Amino acid sequence: MTEQVLQLMRLYAKQYNVPVLFDETSEFICSYIKEHDVKSVLEIGTAIAFSTIQFACAKEDVHVTSIEIDVNRYCTAQKNVFMAGLADRITLLHDNALTCDLKNQKFDLIFIDAAKSQYLHFFERYKDNLNEGGVIVSDNLFFHGMVEDLSLTHNYSTKKLVKKIRKYVLFLKSNTEFDTEFFNCGDGISVSRRHS
Repeated sequence: MTEQVLQLMRLYAKQYNVPVLFDETSEFICSYIKEHDVKSVLEIGTAIAFSTIQFACAKEDVHVTSIEIDVNRYCTAQKNVFMAGLADRITLLHDNALTCDLKNQKFDLIFIDAAKSQYLHFFERYKDNLNEGGVIVSDNLFFHGMVEDLSLTHNYSTKKLVKKIRKYVLFLKSNTEFDTEFFNCGDGISVSRRHS
């Protein structure tokens, strides 16, 4: 049943131009969830809950909390979670991730896949919501190859966004509190773990 729901979601995403996780990225994160016995995930940026559902299906004992600011996407995500039969293992929050208050909740994995220009703010806001040994995974760090080669775009707004992603990557590389590994997977991802 879940695979049928995901297939319908793929078609919906294509038809309505909703960005969803690359299969390669999803497989990487789902494997990480299984291999590291992740029990709790915070996802920043639900969209239509495509990746949310995949993460919840990675293991039977994982719970996913996901934040979405857009009301239409949030409502679509709710329907998709219900259709997939995962309402008991997924908590959807309609909120702004920059102001959402989750200070008392802890997670084994935090996945950042929302407004690219705000990645640094998301990282700083939620790093203290990590359980000991937990990780922060950030997606889209290549941004279609533009982070490495800015000449791939001539659009001013896109260049500005790419520069913010570059700044975030430099922040991760120079962060003394976390060790970060970068992976050539999908559109580029990082896994950041706090020093023990």
